[in-house]
Amino acid sequence: MPIYEYQCEACNNQFELRQKFSDPPADKCPACGGTVKKLISSASFALKGGGWYTEGYGKGKSSDAPAPPCQSGGSCAGCPSAAA
Repeated sequence: MPIYEYQCEACNNQFELRQKFSDPPADKCPACGGTVKKLISSASFALKGGGWYTEGYGKGKSSDAPAPPCQSGGSCAGCPSAAA
């Protein structure tokens, strides 16, 4: 079940609720009973290790075209033409 974050508009209390997709969103703060709004937060999900994404997805699609010339004459450390 996903975890949703809410914030109370009255007391600024932030809390999390584990809810089913079919559950209605929370409407009351557990601390003061005020109205709440659902927050959008970054997910704590990351693909780690090997697998289809790192080993097979997108292989063979690399471009053999040369890197565009650097606008600053190749003095940028992160510029592809500076590494050459």
